[in-house]
Amino acid sequence: MKTKSKVKKVVKKEIGLGKIYISASFNNTLVTVTSAKGDTLAWGSSGASGFKGTRRATPYAATTAVEKVLGKAKSESGVDEVEVYIKGPGPGRDAALRAVKATGVKIALIADITPVPHNGPRPKKKRRV
Repeated sequence: MKTKSKVKKVVKKEIGLGKIYISASFNNTLVTVTSAKGDTLAWGSSGASGFKGTRRATPYAATTAVEKVLGKAKSESGVDEVEVYIKGPGPGRDAALRAVKATGVKIALIADITPVPHNGPRPKKKRRV
């Protein structure tokens, strides 16, 4: 007797408003698209887009990563309006924002969430020679 295997139906969620988190470091650019609640819809990076070594840190790699991730989020979840949160000092920072504009989604908000140290930890003791 054969058992029937059930085929899972992919349910397309119509999200509407999404959030894009872009983390631009000196080595890579990470992109995450979430729903308004915070559930991850799609994610990727310059490294996942096929760039290796120092080419991951380029603005072109960041653009490619954003286009790939946003394309996936638009097709699977129907994201059409986004809030953009950018973190970090990397070279892919501005290019990633331009890529978001180029994909045709409506941008509701652009925020910089780069952490700023408030005086930092205690300094090392004075060196005695």
